Amino acid sequence: MRPRIGITGRRWPAGWFGSHVPEGMARLEIDVHFADYAAAVAAAGGTPLQLTRDADVEDVADLLDGLVLSGGADVDPARYGAAPEDGLGTLEPARDAWEIALLAAVERRDLPVLAICRGLQMVNVARGGSLRQDVPLVGGRGHPQWGRDGHEPSHGVRTEPGSRLRALLGEDVAVNSLHHQVVDAVGQGLVVTARADDGEIEGLESVEGRILAVQWHPELLGRPDPTFAWVVSAASARRA
Repeated sequence: MRPRIGITGRRWPAGWFGSHVPEGMARLEIDVHFADYAAAVAAAGGTPLQLTRDADVEDVADLLDGLVLSGGADVDPARYGAAPEDGLGTLEPARDAWEIALLAAVERRDLPVLAICRGLQMVNVARGGSLRQDVPLVGGRGHPQWGRDGHEPSHGVRTEPGSRLRALLGEDVAVNSLHHQVVDAVGQGLVVTARADDGEIEGLESVEGRILAVQWHPELLGRPDPTFAWVVSAASARRA
């Protein structure tokens, strides 16, 4: 059996989809999973499982061989002891709580984790780090990026010598950018392994080697992507 890789998603009111949803269903909630994450897992040889936050995290973790923490809304600044600032985007506190609990459950089982964009920020906050709540557009990195095609690289990243990212991607990498928050204080047990051209943190790895986190969206770039290949390979090795 191929390794089972869980993928977190979002929960939106059905009304956000406008005229595509009947008026009487507008207040219902929909679990949203962007298909590129699952496609990237499958292309790397894994079995993607799109997760719902209604499930108990311990039961979910028992089913998985690896985890992808996907992108999405801003992390609630209350999670790192800060007040909301101008430029803060949409918050999903229930998702924050569930993903922090799920991450802890997965780490207790020593499963590999690939954390993407918000996922990187979530890992950092879960480890006691903090975020800058809104950054300007600099050199193709930062916001507003929503008009860009996320399949196209917009800036460069340099990986750190000796890091897993260096081994997977090489020294200099062209990446995309669909975020407006960045890491401020780095969480415990995390090491910075990539930076943008302007010095902002774009990659983190855990010292024990089971978490690989990137600020960009590799699921939108070439397939099979090396970071997805890593999580599937690590999950397969653990399963064996």
